[in-house]
Amino acid sequence: MTQVHSIGPEVAGSRVFKLFAFLYGIAAYLVFLVTVLYAIGFVMGLVVPKSIDTGADSSVVEAIVINLLLMALFAVQHSVMARRRFKAWWTQFVPKPVERSTYVLFASLSLLLLFWQWRPMPTIVWNVEDPDLAATVVTLSFAGWVLAFTSTFMINHFELFGLNQVTNHVLDKEASPPRFRTPLFYKFVRHPLYLGFIIAFWATPTMTVGHLLFAAVTTIYILLGIALEERDLVDLFGDEYRQYKQRVSMLIPWRKSI
Repeated sequence: MTQVHSIGPEVAGSRVFKLFAFLYGIAAYLVFLVTVLYAIGFVMGLVVPKSIDTGADSSVVEAIVINLLLMALFAVQHSVMARRRFKAWWTQFVPKPVERSTYVLFASLSLLLLFWQWRPMPTIVWNVEDPDLAATVVTLSFAGWVLAFTSTFMINHFELFGLNQVTNHVLDKEASPPRFRTPLFYKFVRHPLYLGFIIAFWATPTMTVGHLLFAAVTTIYILLGIALEERDLVDLFGDEYRQYKQRVSMLIPWRKSI
């Protein structure tokens, strides 16, 4: 029987591996960027060859089953690989400098699979016929994408997507310890990144059944993901994060921040 061995420190610390890890991290990040750009087009029905409302015809039951399986695959990959217990096991085989890049790459690939195999359900739920109102809704959707993307830069975009880790490794630089911060948007809601996604998914002048399924399931997943993420943040930052939860709302900025 073949045995799987972890990569030892002598390999992970070699110059060749450091260069490989750096290039791998850049490649994973570029795949992520392509995926995000395609996601915008997919959800909004812009430019891309296959959007949320186009593709092969199928029965309603087949479309629901396939689409739910595709979203479940992404949800399981995205949530399980982010958990500390999984990381502790996973980094026995995948060197820590590329662990985040690998996570980002797998998440991107599972999304690309979803875009490719998604089954449209084109029955219209609502349609905004007024051109000015429709343009406003489209602008709101773009604003959601901008909110999501800019939020990542406020907390450290390049660490979130693995580039900091591979850069520090190639430069023999120690990573900075995690520090709790609440820049700009994070003073009003705890999860502006997820709020941006929810706005982007729901703000559409033409809502089809397929788009509604996508928006509803991803919103439920976001709420479940927030619960898991906040449990990890409490473990990491303790009372500092508990106090933050008490004074700042999760998604809707209704509390007055101190």
